[in-house]
Amino acid sequence: MATNVFFRNYDNTYEQNLIDDLVIESIGIYGVDLVYITSSLPEGTTDEILNENDLRLFDTTYDFEAYVKNVDGFEGEGDFLSKFGLQIRDSVTFTVAIRTFERFVTKEDQNLVRPKEGDLIYFPLNEKMFVVQDVEHESVFYQSGALQVYDMRCELFEYSGERFATGRDNVDTFYSEAGEDFDTATTLSKLEDLDAAADNLEFETVADDIIDFSEIDPFSETIDIQDR
Repeated sequence: MATNVFFRNYDNTYEQNLIDDLVIESIGIYGVDLVYITSSLPEGTTDEILNENDLRLFDTTYDFEAYVKNVDGFEGEGDFLSKFGLQIRDSVTFTVAIRTFERFVTKEDQNLVRPKEGDLIYFPLNEKMFVVQDVEHESVFYQSGALQVYDMRCELFEYSGERFATGRDNVDTFYSEAGEDFDTATTLSKLEDLDAAADNLEFETVADDIIDFSEIDPFSETIDIQDR
């Protein structure tokens, strides 16, 4: 049995545009400004065997407004103490209008037709960095036969040496203290300064003379600890 041909419930362009406009206006009123950060992979840095790249460079930012869907606060496991110390695992869902994303992002980069998993979002309200874990495009199910929003499900970003060169000081220096260059010997020496009973540097120095870090032993690491 076919649906009634006299009622255009799912292909009425004017109704769809009206809902789009209302969604964009609502997010503009009740939403927050976000900084969307994308990354690039420098040419020649991809491991062809493992097909991975540890040298991601976050170098491009876009500004747009989004709605914080978690009105009662952050979700996730929250803050808790573990054997590794204090763990903060906040999660949040940001809702951005499809037309807004296309206007501020896709218009600048034709390859970014939607939010991408792995990109970062700087949330100025609490000055936290979140990583996009999942993008849901059907959170609101086809109002008048069209989709109006993306839901970006994000978790607090755990920094692990990523580089930032966006041209924005508040973003590029966000992890500056954690990203300072250091070498193993200096780190172990500082550890001994903090703990007089620590023998880490001595252990590493003795290990350099015992373990063969040459081509004969290809499974060893390349570590060279110099005596102080």
